[in-house]
Amino acid sequence: MWPYHPDLLNTPVPRYTSYPTAADFEAIEPDDLRRSVESASGDISLYLHIPFCEKICYYCGCNTGASGKRKRLESYLDALHVELGTVAALLPGDSRVQRIAFGGGSPNAIETQEFMEIVESIHNLFNLGETQWSIELDPRTMSMDWGDAIQSAGITRASMGVQTFAHHCQVAIGREQSDALICRSIDWLRGAGVTSLNFDLMYGLPEQSLEDLSDSLQYAKLLEADRIALFGYAHVPHIVKRQRMIDGSNLPDKRARFAMAEFGYEYLTHEGYVPVGFDHFALPADPLAEATQAGTLGRNFQGFTDDPSDIVIGVGSSAISVFPELLAQNEKNSGKYRSLALEGQLTPTHGKQRSAEDQLRGDVIKDLLCRGRAELTPCMLHRASDQLQPFLDRELAMVSGMELTILPAGLPYARAIAAQFDSYRAQQVRQFSSAI
Repeated sequence: MWPYHPDLLNTPVPRYTSYPTAADFEAIEPDDLRRSVESASGDISLYLHIPFCEKICYYCGCNTGASGKRKRLESYLDALHVELGTVAALLPGDSRVQRIAFGGGSPNAIETQEFMEIVESIHNLFNLGETQWSIELDPRTMSMDWGDAIQSAGITRASMGVQTFAHHCQVAIGREQSDALICRSIDWLRGAGVTSLNFDLMYGLPEQSLEDLSDSLQYAKLLEADRIALFGYAHVPHIVKRQRMIDGSNLPDKRARFAMAEFGYEYLTHEGYVPVGFDHFALPADPLAEATQAGTLGRNFQGFTDDPSDIVIGVGSSAISVFPELLAQNEKNSGKYRSLALEGQLTPTHGKQRSAEDQLRGDVIKDLLCRGRAELTPCMLHRASDQLQPFLDRELAMVSGMELTILPAGLPYARAIAAQFDSYRAQQVRQFSSAI
């Protein structure tokens, strides 16, 4: 059983898919990204952002818009093709793209022919190794044609936005999708050669009960999801305007959210899933579980990952590129992005030059979240000692020499513990998601 200490969870904290976080980004110049791309030799990863959905859900905080305006969508895809060419021309000759991920939005909001044209461009422009291809999908817009496209592209990993199987919760978050629709999508994906299938599920949804969550988890297991990402819904309508469609008075309270997170962990681990960090789970034979057990698990803007590369180049509006020395986010406004990209320019507007101290602290935060322990410097331990003491006193963590370890009871407090090494949190006041 997880001990409940609400005082340690009161302060919202980042999800730490990067360090520094996107909340700490500041203005940067295109030349900053250019220099990093030009020196990105060896194995790299590509992330392509498709910021369109056929239907917009109330809960979603992603940078996405409706796909109904064809002229805007086609112009965006034209810009994406040009940007791919711009990036490819800058990369050193010895660079190899080993991972390619399509995210959004919903990549399957575009036409299959448009998708295959992007795939063809990537093959023509980049040096590909034994490349792993993955894609995020909206089951509401899946089709047999999309199954064929996924097979033709060689995609073996897919993630479906399921969120919940409880219909009343689906209505409350603006995402109605029948069980039959999900099952049909699974059949298409398995038939297309997808061997690692993830379900995104959520707790803390409006009108959601513990029984609703239990039913969704049981059904996800029955449908043989290889991975399950169990996220706590972050209700921040002051930041995400579409969330104003959700009645905040119907949300589970903090104690109920904690109980849901605990139940999800206990259920999935009991059913044979390997816990990956604090909110992902994978079957033992899945590469994500294998990376966890081997101690090679990583974390980036796509969440926990088995991707060994420390370089991810983001293509598309709002996409974020990751280098050891730089984080760079492309122009968020789709119109401005299209204009810049079509001119053959790189489009970053914000990011962060990562100092040696940033990289050191980033490694500590990543190690705590991915492996449950981290080696600290004496200075770092001294500065964080007072903030860590409540976690140590309640046996949620322990320090041995210079190593900080999160104990089993401290797992739900992992982000809160990691936040004690975030030097930017003391400088800025910003609303993040709940710590659990």
